[in-house]
Amino acid sequence: MGKISPVSIKYNVLAKISLTSIADRPDVIGAIFGQTEGLLGSELELRELQKTGKIGRIEVNLKNQGGKSEGEIIIPSSMGKSETAIIAAAIETIDRVGPCNSRITVQDIQDVRVSKRDFILKRAEELLKNLVETLPDSTEFTNKVTQTVRSMEVSDYGKDKLPAGPMIDGSDEIIIVEGRADVVTLLKYGMRNCIALNGKESTDTLTNLMRQKVVTLFVDGDRGGDLVIKKLSSLADIDFVTKAPDGKEVEELTLKEIQKALRAKQNWEEFTNDSGSDKESKPTRTTRSTTSRSSTSRTTTSRSSTSRERPTRPRSYSRDSRDSRESRESRPRSSSTGKDSFIEKNKDTLKELADDLIGTRGAYVLDDGLNILGKVPVKELEETLSDISENVFAIIMDGSVDKGLAEVIDKKRVKFVITKSDKNADIRARVILFKELK
Repeated sequence: MGKISPVSIKYNVLAKISLTSIADRPDVIGAIFGQTEGLLGSELELRELQKTGKIGRIEVNLKNQGGKSEGEIIIPSSMGKSETAIIAAAIETIDRVGPCNSRITVQDIQDVRVSKRDFILKRAEELLKNLVETLPDSTEFTNKVTQTVRSMEVSDYGKDKLPAGPMIDGSDEIIIVEGRADVVTLLKYGMRNCIALNGKESTDTLTNLMRQKVVTLFVDGDRGGDLVIKKLSSLADIDFVTKAPDGKEVEELTLKEIQKALRAKQNWEEFTNDSGSDKESKPTRTTRSTTSRSSTSRTTTSRSSTSRERPTRPRSYSRDSRDSRESRESRPRSSSTGKDSFIEKNKDTLKELADDLIGTRGAYVLDDGLNILGKVPVKELEETLSDISENVFAIIMDGSVDKGLAEVIDKKRVKFVITKSDKNADIRARVILFKELK
């Protein structure tokens, strides 16, 4: 009947046809061409339009049921909107197909380009999603390249061939970890002064390093890490100890977790006291001469050395208690009335914040409007207060105030400290216990 149009189809005319008796597809197409011939003039003659490709192949789908035929007609068009609408209206004038009466109703004129755009958009989204999932972005490329380069920096150090970073000899401080994977992780984040035990206890290589460097032992947060500390405690000269979070290994940590763990490191005496170790099990500390250090050694290095050389003094509380009493008696005491009015006025707010901290070992730093300036672990509170530029009015903390924190609190002129513990160092700020907020 016609040929497939070589021209891009713009519209599809969709029409419904109903016949009073059974007819075939050729009968319907013949009626369309025959009954519209000469109706619209030579420029819109369907046969000529189909020859020139402006009208595509006409599709007719019929179903015969109960002695009648019904179906749909699809006429593809590459003409403009007006011409297509005229053709659509013209086929509604066809009232007979063969020997039977007919009724044709145009249901819709579809813009084929819209449906194509919808398809393109949907398909493009799918392709882009697959592309994003399969191809890493530039940051991932950079991280992978950096990680590869850092891994290449791992060398075998000393006669024991321990995995180590390139700055072991050039740094005053070193970090000792458990395995090679831990070294690779630290190198990935730019910490190049690390060395691994690699399953060994203290060796000549490590012993020589520990005599010259400030040593931080960084172990996994599991029982294996505790065993490493226990083994090295009697064999090695360790300055600081820190652990990964509970249940995690050093090689699994993110940069933020590593930085947090290293900030929370404790010197050997503090760590053994906190862990309840027997003092007699402590290793004999070798006195280091500060003159053997290079003049470029860090201040922290000499400070650590000095703290190790200082002899351990038996605990005696009599003088400390007397000094504390004298200090408290000499300081002007804030009136309890001011404290009570502060609690009464802000009790609900303070209680809500305090309840939020219970069991977290965290602290809130507040301004004079009781707005939260920050939330930090109690261990980092001293450092945070030292760095903060805003005026701190109050602190709420799930812990106690030690001597170092007390000095910073007094220096920042904090007015109120709300704390869980009743064992706090003496401070000028008014101390309120959690239980007073009940």
